[in-house]
Amino acid sequence: MKKNATLGDVKKVVRKNAAGLQRTAHRNAPVDTGNLKRSIGLEIVDGGLSAEIGAMADYAPYVEWGTRFMKAQPFIEPALEEVKSKFKSDMQKLVK
Repeated sequence: MKKNATLGDVKKVVRKNAAGLQRTAHRNAPVDTGNLKRSIGLEIVDGGLSAEIGAMADYAPYVEWGTRFMKAQPFIEPALEEVKSKFKSDMQKLVK
């Protein structure tokens, strides 16, 4: 890591990108009643070194991956793909 980069800097990058992932998942979530969108939560874990983002609605996995009766409407995985490169870039800036 840079001489001036600290663990606090890493935590800031994690927090910033996790919030971006949550916003993107909200934007991508299909809306019928709005319950699915409202259930997308963010939790910072491991002392701020990682984050968990997910939809807590019971039916969220069925929407994300589909069923044999319903086509998938992914919203978490596309959000992750969109934010992943920005997170990697932000972390690389800390080590250069």
